[in-house]
Amino acid sequence: MIFFFLPLSILALDIDRWNLECEFNNTDHRTNLNGIDRLIVRRGQPFSISLYLRSGSYQPGVSSLDCVAETGPQPSEQYGTRASFGLSASIDTSRWSAAVASPPGDMVALLICSAPDAPIGRYTLTLGHSARIEFILLFNPWCPGDAVYMDNEQNLAEYVLAQDGIIFRGAYKHPIPTPWNFGQFESGILDVCLKILDMNPKYLRNPGKDCSGRRNPIYVSRVLSAMVNCNDDKGVLWGKWSGGYEGGVSPMLWRGSVEILRNWDTQACQPVRYGQCWVFAAVACSISRALGIPCRVVTNYLSAHDTNSNLVIERYVNENGEPIQSKEMIWNYHCWVENWMTRPDLKPDFHGWQAYDPTPQEKSEGVFCCGPIPVRAIKEGELTFKYDAPFVFAEVNADVITFIKKKDGSTSKVSSNALVGQKISTKSVGSDAREDITHLYKYPEGSAEEREAFKKADHQNKLLQQQQDQGLHLNIKVTSDMRKGCDFDVFAVVTNNTQSEKKCRLLFGSCALSYNGFMGGNCGFKDLLNVELSPGGERKVPLRLNYSKYGGQVTEDNLIRLAALLLDYTTGDTTLAVRNIVLDNPEIKVRSDLNLWPVSEQILGEPKENRKLANCCFSIEGANLTGGGIITERLGSPVGPGEDAKVKIYFTPTHSGLRKLVVDFDSNKLCHVKGYRNVIIGK
Repeated sequence: MIFFFLPLSILALDIDRWNLECEFNNTDHRTNLNGIDRLIVRRGQPFSISLYLRSGSYQPGVSSLDCVAETGPQPSEQYGTRASFGLSASIDTSRWSAAVASPPGDMVALLICSAPDAPIGRYTLTLGHSARIEFILLFNPWCPGDAVYMDNEQNLAEYVLAQDGIIFRGAYKHPIPTPWNFGQFESGILDVCLKILDMNPKYLRNPGKDCSGRRNPIYVSRVLSAMVNCNDDKGVLWGKWSGGYEGGVSPMLWRGSVEILRNWDTQACQPVRYGQCWVFAAVACSISRALGIPCRVVTNYLSAHDTNSNLVIERYVNENGEPIQSKEMIWNYHCWVENWMTRPDLKPDFHGWQAYDPTPQEKSEGVFCCGPIPVRAIKEGELTFKYDAPFVFAEVNADVITFIKKKDGSTSKVSSNALVGQKISTKSVGSDAREDITHLYKYPEGSAEEREAFKKADHQNKLLQQQQDQGLHLNIKVTSDMRKGCDFDVFAVVTNNTQSEKKCRLLFGSCALSYNGFMGGNCGFKDLLNVELSPGGERKVPLRLNYSKYGGQVTEDNLIRLAALLLDYTTGDTTLAVRNIVLDNPEIKVRSDLNLWPVSEQILGEPKENRKLANCCFSIEGANLTGGGIITERLGSPVGPGEDAKVKIYFTPTHSGLRKLVVDFDSNKLCHVKGYRNVIIGK
């Protein structure tokens, strides 16, 4: 008689059922705000599954289990979208691995760990012959082996977990904070973000290769840069900067990403109308954070748009000092995003914040996208680095040369003090204050480091481009109180720094301005043919801006461009001074009495002097409070000057343990003023 012995080491576990332990795992992986009804984990970090055996029991060193993790429609070990592994004595966090964390028995606590560079996305995990589970894998900025690792808990709380924030708009001299609900953990948003990846043209052409690329945050950021706009694909947002907003929503009225992303999803991936730079940036930030990449929105004031890649913005004015519209412009402000990651494809020391821009401006490799490029590369003038370094460098550091175009067609250079890249701003960690990060993008003006950066960029030094002081100094001063709806004065100030008398011509004009540099109608103009200045003398020339004149010209941006042109009759030299001003909307104050239950909110103020406001509404939005939607109530009774408007706000628990916001409109004296669509309640 012959006996055959089956080696005990190959006895496979006979799995009957399993528990994904979603509440524990999602909480441990900081994904529980997405819900606890399915498994969502981060790469490079173990998660546990409870296995209940049909027969037999787990025996260390004897039992075996074949595990296969797959993502994408064409999983392949060659592309890294398929991984096969078995049981190990302990978890290896550097690769896909599995280990048992329970004593022998018919219930097995199985630990699974993905590789820290595994592609993100939807996964199927096959355990043996009978168990097949699904989960979502995200980037893990808490994992030292992940390319997006960030070693600072406060920064992680801000740049990954925070669902509300501040985006800075307004003007260089007057930054205005705009609240935004990123809402990356709202119900269904993660699925929309994964769908955006699946709708990108690279995936549609070669899904296996695209899914493989999702291991790399550089690749994912570049895809998002293209997919947040709809210029080349079925992207999220339709950009519009002029004309009306029929058939959509004015970019001014968005206060959160959730409604935009849900609309794109429910409308068969048709672009949501309409977006402008801060909306594009905010949506990109929501998606990046949802996928696990630390991200922040950045605002660059006086941002150059260089169309010919020569790092110089050439501007023209006519003989009255009025601007002549051109393709190369200086935006009053421009917003983009920064993602945090390593850059192993570049020289050492270029890890950290990488700028990328989803606003469609210029094509990159045939597609409307921009970045990611290391912020430090911009500062150092390393313009050969991927991606789109020259364009971003010009945004913060381009030279500006202004020419006056005469009636006979001739041009001459105008002395001006135009600057580019000022007060580069982002929200501070843990507060709503503005953090100035200009020093991360450029060295101080005039420093030796700045000159060296320009050499590296093969770019003429700004200081060499500027002409010496011609003896006459021209600048524009404004008052501190410039409210929309009011009349006010602005001033051109001419100073004679020479030892001789000067006779000049001063043209001082104004026009409406969009934040992206497009000029509108005239808001006021003055032409003084004979301005006389004694040696060391100064002349202050006022220009009255009347609401009756500018009210019908200004756009929703509330911007007015002031320009003063000074012609020195003695030398024939011309000097130009330009300043953009932003008009304040009527002030609305929100006062909370947090000791009351329900919370009582009061909106106070005098939106329009001595007038009642009719057709008022109150809108409110908050992460994990309003379900990602906006609670809006239109109220019929007008609000008189100085009248208080009260609303009761209740916070009620939900099944997921979060708080839901319920608003009881017990007063019909609530006011809505253009420019203040939402009030976002804090955490």
